[in-house]
Amino acid sequence: MMAARTTIGAVLASVMLAACQPGPAVEPAARLRVADVLGAAPAAGFERALEPRELAFPADHGPHPGFRSEWWYFTGNLRSAAGRRFGYQLTFFRTALHPPGAAPPRTSAWATDQVWMAHFAITDAGGGRFFAFDRFQRQALGLAGASVHPWRVWLDDWSLEQTGAGPFPIRLRARAGGEDGAGPAVGAGPEAGGTVAIDLELAPLGPPVLHGDRGLSRKGPTPGNASFYYSYSRLRSAGTIVVDGAAHAVEGNSWLDREWSTSALEGDLVGWDWFGLQLDDGRELMFYRLRRADGSAAPASGGTLVGADRSVSPLNAADVDLQVRGTWGSPIDGTRYPNAWTLSLPAHGIVLEVEPLLAGQELDLAFRYWEGAVSVAGRGPGGAPLSGSGYVELTGYAEGQR
Repeated sequence: MMAARTTIGAVLASVMLAACQPGPAVEPAARLRVADVLGAAPAAGFERALEPRELAFPADHGPHPGFRSEWWYFTGNLRSAAGRRFGYQLTFFRTALHPPGAAPPRTSAWATDQVWMAHFAITDAGGGRFFAFDRFQRQALGLAGASVHPWRVWLDDWSLEQTGAGPFPIRLRARAGGEDGAGPAVGAGPEAGGTVAIDLELAPLGPPVLHGDRGLSRKGPTPGNASFYYSYSRLRSAGTIVVDGAAHAVEGNSWLDREWSTSALEGDLVGWDWFGLQLDDGRELMFYRLRRADGSAAPASGGTLVGADRSVSPLNAADVDLQVRGTWGSPIDGTRYPNAWTLSLPAHGIVLEVEPLLAGQELDLAFRYWEGAVSVAGRGPGGAPLSGSGYVELTGYAEGQR
């Protein structure tokens, strides 16, 4: 994901050098690699995801500072009353620079042991455009952070906030581009600039889905190379999306992924292909293909099939047949990403054809990866037609590039 191999520690150290100085959002000094951020680096003093534990809500919606990293990951597919299709991504990442209590206390109000990153992207399928932005910030002086009561996650004015007495519904807000000075947009078509924003209210249509073994998602055979992982796989969503300053009233479905860990990826892994699909018959499918450097899938790949009745069926690597039907070349340097797939679950009688709403949904940010809105069509048991929408994330393909 960058020209020179740079560790997360070096990048975040540059952030910390600026942490004692007042100023705007911190920008990273170099590109980051997924394998460095989530790899099995020395973890003395951090908590590890070693065995299942009972997840507790709303407490686990909030931060877990004893673990090295975690994220709140929202994606969604929306439509305007006129039928114009949009996708969005708003994600918040927390990274600890050292274990709790491992560093001597510092007196500066700008000092912190937690660094935050957020990504915001909009797919305007009707306009053939894609916009993506990132921000970095220190967890100091209220600039970024997370809380449980009330449930809130924020980085500057990008935020998740509960709007009632309970954790849901929640409101998502982000604005970038144009006169906001939040960095350039990257576009899949002409005029990929201007102001873009979301203001959405989300409410779950089912309980949280615990992935893996009661929420413990093992990413390999090494003890502790795992995460605690749950999702709200269908969130009713409504509000406003702004593209080039024009507001559109929209409705649709969103997906929230929550993971926290100290180390996740085995040393031979370079990235993953992740699918979060919402079928119109009420089912949802999550599957991640952990990818080795030679392109093969690791045995720890897996996922979850959620029934329309909210039943949960764990999936292992052998349960899913994933075939790539086409690729897309990045205009940056020609890096090839998969861009059309056939995803089959033979034991469940499901065959799905997955296509991106736009081919060019690559985020060329501190991390470089492809993530975008997709459409789904296929058939279920007995040949019954299936349709739906979702998101796909592809990481690690641009390693060593740019």
